[in-house]
Amino acid sequence: MEYSPILHSLHVVPSSHVKNKLFVFFIMLSLWVYMIYCCVGYCSTMPNLAYGSVNRHENDAEVDNHQESSLGASRDLLNNENDVDSRGEEWDEIRGEAKALDDNAMSGFLNESESKKLPQAIIIGVKKGGTRALLEFLRLHPDIRAVGAEPHFFDRNYDKGLEWYRELMPKSSEGQLTMEKTPSYYVTKEVPARIYTMSKDTKLIVVVRDPVTRAISDYTQTRSKKPEIPSFENLTFKNMSAGLIDTTWSAVQIGMYAKHLERWLQFFPMEQLLFVSGERLISDPAGEMARVQDFLRLRRVVTEKHFHFNPAKGFPCLKRPEGNSKPHCLGKTKGRTHPNIDPEVVQRLRDFYKPFNSKFYQMTGHDFGWD
Repeated sequence: MEYSPILHSLHVVPSSHVKNKLFVFFIMLSLWVYMIYCCVGYCSTMPNLAYGSVNRHENDAEVDNHQESSLGASRDLLNNENDVDSRGEEWDEIRGEAKALDDNAMSGFLNESESKKLPQAIIIGVKKGGTRALLEFLRLHPDIRAVGAEPHFFDRNYDKGLEWYRELMPKSSEGQLTMEKTPSYYVTKEVPARIYTMSKDTKLIVVVRDPVTRAISDYTQTRSKKPEIPSFENLTFKNMSAGLIDTTWSAVQIGMYAKHLERWLQFFPMEQLLFVSGERLISDPAGEMARVQDFLRLRRVVTEKHFHFNPAKGFPCLKRPEGNSKPHCLGKTKGRTHPNIDPEVVQRLRDFYKPFNSKFYQMTGHDFGWD
């Protein structure tokens, strides 16, 4: 048969064309798989938005309505399931701060040695003490990986198991510390035993604040969402004329720090707990952060160069130590103006808390100067 260049070209060209298509297809498939891998690695370091949307109403409530504390049933007129900082507001903060401040969110997302670990340290309290500020300050540290949303595992989701809890954590590499914060842990009676069961070596951080100011801040937060609630004065007393404080109201109950601490000391030695002053976290954030980093046995990376005091908001904002970037402040839900409270009610509350404060100072070995 006579050789025909035309027939030969007709046979070869389709074969070459198919091979080229297959080659391009495999290249694109590889790139697609690579991009999915990268996204999964990065997203694991960010707050779990799906979890947040399901539990939007549970963000900061301190005492579960369906539980009783060791101090008696909590009258949660202000702290029911709807009485929380809006998770939608907090997600804006968390997403923005994670992008602007956590330079390590992407570092090592291709590192196959990274994995999700149960937390070695937990911020366990207290509500309206400054826990969000402390968490965001800590997230500046390259050796800390912290979940942004509050898991509420040990007080509300314990039946879901430790593997469910582990999956909420960000990926971390060897040498990095995994953390979370849920302020209601400190006042929930079942929590100390549950954390001890997970790990008896867990480091625990409690951010405390003048209990009177804390209670007013708690009330202020709720009133911003429920303007129709009774006055602070009416809620404070069982009987106003008799001056009898209502200790079943969680806003009052949370500030009885010594009572709650007794329960924790049944499981953990005092050296595993660090008590951070909410007031000093505002007036001297670098000083308090030095204490926290020492407690966690971390390098003192977060220092005064990371803070800029904002007089309008009344608390420090975060900034990058290098460059001239604008300081990044916590969101609009922080730093609300407190209502004017009857001075006599404030004084009666101070008198009520005084013995609790004195005992707390003695137990912790630190005078917080609230009296």
